[in-house]
Amino acid sequence: MKILRNIYILKKTVKDNSKLGFVPTMGGLHKGHISLIKESQKKCSRTLVSIYVNPKQFNNKNDYACYPRNLTKDIHILKKLKINYVFIPKKEEIYAVKRLKKITLKKSQKILCAKFRKGHFEGVLDVMDKFIKLIKPKYIFLGEKDFQQLFLIKNFIKNKYKSLVFPCKIIRDKNNAPLSTRNYLLSKNNLYKVGLISSFLKITKLNIENKTSLDKYLFNVKKELIKKFNIKIEYLEVRNDNNLNASNIKKKYRLFIAYYIKNVRLIDNF
Repeated sequence: MKILRNIYILKKTVKDNSKLGFVPTMGGLHKGHISLIKESQKKCSRTLVSIYVNPKQFNNKNDYACYPRNLTKDIHILKKLKINYVFIPKKEEIYAVKRLKKITLKKSQKILCAKFRKGHFEGVLDVMDKFIKLIKPKYIFLGEKDFQQLFLIKNFIKNKYKSLVFPCKIIRDKNNAPLSTRNYLLSKNNLYKVGLISSFLKITKLNIENKTSLDKYLFNVKKELIKKFNIKIEYLEVRNDNNLNASNIKKKYRLFIAYYIKNVRLIDNF
């Protein structure tokens, strides 16, 4: 495994890799990340993993400061997986050149997490744009847990780069909790609670089609979740699977949630 710590070495290393798989991460690696890496290794001749906690995508300074980091453990995991390259850049290098045209979301895109995390996805798209320009991967592997992020990145790059986004299924623990780096911030009891919430929502999704009033049903589900699990819910919504428009459940749809346990923000979808 080759550790690349600056852009010059990165460009030199990947310039002749025509079938390169790219797995962007912010570190704090878990089995969800490992599943993305294994997909890349199956599909591509070489795999590059980035580890970069991007300050531009945090709308809360405390959230950025508390985000779980363990570079030594991450590198150990990647070595065991026998990946080809890991890119660990510094903030100063990534943002050395100022962007001429600011990235903005359309009004129609300011939904779900974008509605509550001002500037978050603009920061995500900014850094992904920089990475893709530098790495020029054949495939980019992203998990469906961050479904809105996957959707926005896919649409942002489709007419701009030749790289293709490869979506990967949500990986859950034995209690049904979706794997997330933020889970490291939770106590055992609260992580168990996440699994119960996810199981509750899985049943909610199955029951949606039988309900005559979707808004009323989701309102009551939200009330029950708050009362039963003592959580703060930002949103609980059903949206079209293909375009994220508000769904009338006649087409393929997903149930999306964002909520807080204590001060830890979590997301999930079914």
